[in-house]
Amino acid sequence: MAPARRRPITIHDVAKKAGVAFKTVSRVLNNEANVTPETQEKVRKAIKALDYSPSLAARVLAGSRSFLIGLLYDTPSSYYIHNIQIGALERCRKAGFHVILEHCNTEARNVASSIISVIKNTRMDGVILTPPVADSREILEALVAENVPHVLVSPPELQHDVSCVHMDNRRAAFDMTSYLMSLGHKRIAFIKGHPRHGAARLRLQGYMEALESKGIQSNSALIKEGNFRFRAGAEAAEQLLHLKVPPTAIFAANDEMAAGVLTAAHGLGYSVPSALSVAGFDDIFYASITWPALTTIRQPIAEMGDGAAELLLEQILSKKASASGVSSSLSFKYELKIRNSTGPAPSKA
Repeated sequence: MAPARRRPITIHDVAKKAGVAFKTVSRVLNNEANVTPETQEKVRKAIKALDYSPSLAARVLAGSRSFLIGLLYDTPSSYYIHNIQIGALERCRKAGFHVILEHCNTEARNVASSIISVIKNTRMDGVILTPPVADSREILEALVAENVPHVLVSPPELQHDVSCVHMDNRRAAFDMTSYLMSLGHKRIAFIKGHPRHGAARLRLQGYMEALESKGIQSNSALIKEGNFRFRAGAEAAEQLLHLKVPPTAIFAANDEMAAGVLTAAHGLGYSVPSALSVAGFDDIFYASITWPALTTIRQPIAEMGDGAAELLLEQILSKKASASGVSSSLSFKYELKIRNSTGPAPSKA
């Protein structure tokens, strides 16, 4: 005769062992603040003793939350969103929340209403907006109107009533351009990021301000369109290196495009860095293994994802949405990573 199957442990079993109401157990599981430390400890000891592991469905039924966080994106750089996701996932997992990736076409008509519909249908507790979703005033206003907790990643400008994580993209680009000028480069080209990204515009601004600070007039022939993709970097580099007087340095607005620059330069017979210096932005995982290793700006992308999740969870667990005027921001530092893709300007330049 087969042994009887063990009855699953329920939240009511935990409540009975801890000597509290099952709603109190629910509050502890949901990380709610209105439970005394002593009661929390009794509940956690009961959970451990019974080896109780609540399912997501049970937690949803026990409270008003779905424990789902939306990560909204519309970016051509898969490396960027992957690293944001890594940081957000880790932080949310520790708090018992799950992350849903949701692609948004920010150029589509009625994009804001579509996002609100998705949030309602999935019962997301809040959302993290990455660029260029974070740049959309229409989307932000819709979230405020619906009182949806939200945090922006790298918005084009800081606002006192909106929670966000950010880094000084303008200053970082200024510093990289200044570094290239310190090596003797005067003809420094720039490959822009996606035109819908506020951060991309700030990086272009920093590049131009650095040139101006040294009395070097920006040259439109040395500024090329880009979209954060490898191919865009390679194509822009080919155009630049076929100029009658080519640049001695190329600064790309992200590492993926900078890798494209390196490939194009090698294909055209340019020695890097003796004939051409190349710099990028982000310090993604392969920046240190390109040939030569890429000089770039380290943007702490995963840490920013973690910080965005932290701010959003604070809103959700305190039941205070950013839309209500309660906001906070986290500022992250960048770092110039000097590697072998940059060097002194050629003496004939």
